[in-house]
This record gives sequence, C-alpha cells and structure tokens, in this order.
Amino acid sequence: MQEQDSREVRLSAAFVKLADTLIADYDMVDLLDTLVTECTALLDVNAGGLMIADARGELQLVASTSEQADFVEVNQLNAGAGPCLDCFATGVAVSVADINDTGDNWPAFRVAAASQGFKAMHATPMRLRGQIIGTMNLFSVRAEQISDRDITVAQALADVATIGILQERNIRDSSILTEQLERALSSRILIEQAKGVMAAASSMDMDEAFSTLRNFSRNNNISLRAVAESLVKRTLPVSTIMQDTRARAQKQHTPSGPAK
Repeated sequence: MQEQDSREVRLSAAFVKLADTLIADYDMVDLLDTLVTECTALLDVNAGGLMIADARGELQLVASTSEQADFVEVNQLNAGAGPCLDCFATGVAVSVADINDTGDNWPAFRVAAASQGFKAMHATPMRLRGQIIGTMNLFSVRAEQISDRDITVAQALADVATIGILQERNIRDSSILTEQLERALSSRILIEQAKGVMAAASSMDMDEAFSTLRNFSRNNNISLRAVAESLVKRTLPVSTIMQDTRARAQKQHTPSGPAK
C-alpha cells in the first residue's frame, strides 16, 4: 500500500510539473523534455525519446533521455521503419515485449536497439481530435510487456502535453503550430551543440552534460533553449554552470545542525 501511495504521489507530481509548463509563453522543448523525462522516471522503463512531425509531416527527434535512445530513434528515422513510425502513421500505441522476436519487421530498428541493450519498447501517440503530431517512445532493457496501467499513464501524460501544444488558438492558426515545431527542432540542434561544449570542457559524457544543463535550467528557472543558446554563444561560461552544480551538490550533502 505504501508503494502504491508513493507512486500516486509521484504521478500527481508529474502532472503538476507538466501543467506548470503550460503557461502563456511556455517553451515547447521544456514541455517535451519534461514529458519524456517524467515518464521514464515514473514508469518501469530505462530510456525515452520523443519525435514530433515537422512542417512537411516528417518525424524529427526533439527530446530524449540518453544517447542510447538517441541512437535507436535516429536509426528508425533513417531507415524509415520502426514501431515509432508505425505508431505515428496509425495513431495507435505500439508495444513490443521482445524486440528480438519481431520477425521480419523493422530489421534496422531491431539491430540498433540490440546494440544499445534495449529489449522492449512502447510507442505512445501524441494525438488530439484525430490530429497526430508525434510519438513518445519508451525503452526497457528487460524483455517484457509494459503493464496496462503504465500504458494508460504514458498516454495520459502524452495527452496533457499534446493539449498544451495544440491549444485552440494554434489549432485555428496552423502557422503558429508550424512555427512552434520548427522552433523545437532548432532548439534540439542548439541543445546538442551545448552538450558538446559541456562535454569538451569537462570530464562528462554527453548524457551527464545534458543532465547538468537540464538541472541548471530548472534550478535557475531559465528555459533549456536559453541555457543552450547562451552556452553555445559563450555568453554563459561553462564554469558558471559547474560552480552552480557544485554549490547545489555541496548544499545537499551538508548535514544540518542538531535540533535545538
């Protein structure tokens, strides 16, 4: 019972965190990063990626939790085949309990996933009123079917984010939606560049660099895009981010004094 209560608390917190991004000037990249990060942490999976359709209707990778997920997602896109693309084409969730047992389906995806240690995955459509704008894809290192409950949670969180993207004013004006998606894709490029800057200036790998950037963004209430852009333009020194990270880590590990 205690474990169930803890899960419900974390689920509520995830919805609150997503809702907090749905403000007048929300940043789509922050919204999508929050979605895939919270789902990966909340559900029994190991990594996640999120694809959004661009102005031509072609899927592009805009958020992920690790370089391993990046690799698998990009390979799907390059091959033009995979469970995530099937999910986008049909608007129906696709679950793969054992990636090695997919027969002749998606051979490039199967090889890419195996090379990164993934054995199962679940693709959730991002859809509203028949409009499909992308998919959220969750990966596991265990060959097992994702539970019905986790499928429901993933879809619910994806629905909240989709509603945030397809607000009524944006549904009425497709040019605004196109602008938002293009901005998200350009932000993805900036973030990848910023990860490289962080990794080159420290002993971090790319996953650690991204985690550090994301934490700095959230801790200082600055959009992830803004942090990445400032870092790439050298207006935000790497040393500032590192000092902030060390200071917060030290504060967390400093024991409090005895109670009076």
